[in-house]
Amino acid sequence: MVTAVTSATDDLVIGGRTFRSRLFTGTGRYRTLAEMQASIAASGCEMVTVAVRRVQAQAAGHVGLVEALDWGKLWLLPNTAGCQTAEEAVRVARLGREMAKVLGQEDNHFVKLEVIPAGNYLLPDPVGTLQAAEQLVKEGFTVLPYINADPVLAQRLEAVGCATVMPLGSPIGSGQGLRNAGNIEIIIAQAQVPVVVDAGIGTPSEAAQAMEMGAQAVLINTAIAQAQDPVRMAQAMRLAVQAGRLAHLAGRIPVQSYATPSSPPEQRVS
Repeated sequence: MVTAVTSATDDLVIGGRTFRSRLFTGTGRYRTLAEMQASIAASGCEMVTVAVRRVQAQAAGHVGLVEALDWGKLWLLPNTAGCQTAEEAVRVARLGREMAKVLGQEDNHFVKLEVIPAGNYLLPDPVGTLQAAEQLVKEGFTVLPYINADPVLAQRLEAVGCATVMPLGSPIGSGQGLRNAGNIEIIIAQAQVPVVVDAGIGTPSEAAQAMEMGAQAVLINTAIAQAQDPVRMAQAMRLAVQAGRLAHLAGRIPVQSYATPSSPPEQRVS
């Protein structure tokens, strides 16, 4: 029954494409390519994000990365990591679309849009992100923008045609969890496109929390790749996302300031 609820009747649709898994994963920060391959398989994910610039530059950990995955089974989500301006991000998004074609995904126009000025906190530039999103939507991209948990910006990005909004839970790779839960809840309540919580999730319980709040998916990289046992953590994240989604669909009980007996008093034996 669980399988039916989480896949056959509760698919996620982004940009006209259907996904059964609501866990997206990354490809960076793994110790070995073999560990990455095994972890992605254990996660059950169907969409994997790849840093276009780092692959092109053959950066450490990215040599042979693209060739190590089966793109007949996985959907490529090129990302514009490393771009500090809107102009850079647009150029790299175009390169990402060409990469997808080379890998046999001719109809793949997806891009994870990141515009992040240099800094210790790696927080996205809201103005640059909006500017780049407007241009990429005009060029036919399916844009998944990475943003601060800003409800106003999320609405602006949806209005220009983005396929999702991707608010951060906390800074990239920090493992701090959902520090912006209140704003994320507002974004979810207002959005007419899927909301994907991206960045900061460190544990399966935090992934489940995001899904219980009503997020349609989560994107997790560092928490899996840097775990002591990435494969087991990938499995744990997979189950947590499924459980969180089922809990959201089931509907939690109201929070009350007083106790309610599980056995009504009128049913007691005197």
